[in-house]
Amino acid sequence: MILTITATHEATMRTHAERTYPEECCGLLLGEITPPGKTVVEVWETENAWSPETAGELSAATTLTKERRYVIHPKELLRAQKQGRDRQLRIIGIYHSHPDYPAIPSECDREYAWSEYSYVIVAVEQGQATQLTNWSLDETHHFQPETLVIAKA
Repeated sequence: MILTITATHEATMRTHAERTYPEECCGLLLGEITPPGKTVVEVWETENAWSPETAGELSAATTLTKERRYVIHPKELLRAQKQGRDRQLRIIGIYHSHPDYPAIPSECDREYAWSEYSYVIVAVEQGQATQLTNWSLDETHHFQPETLVIAKA
């Protein structure tokens, strides 16, 4: 599958990642799925709702912070689904940042990922967004690189 974004979408994700550094940012990718692949129409910034309570609910280490984990609040997911549906869009992916860590999925990213989504990761080194990668889950629930095309706006 191919994920197509515009340079504006890329800039939005990079800026969001830099603004939230040293914490992880997160957001949703709303768009369409057509035979050539997925096309992002809107990048929807969300708050990183990670907390010790969230960690406990997910059976994760409660000592982990927003600097190493993210979660999108279910109410935000529902709001995006409803507003997207009204515009004939759907959630086709999620993006988040990795502060001072490569733009490759972590085991935690894999554990909580959904197979129908694309996952864009922005590496942020010392406050500057660097590498941007895209991933999807294969049939064995392991991440594989997914082609990312940045189209002219």
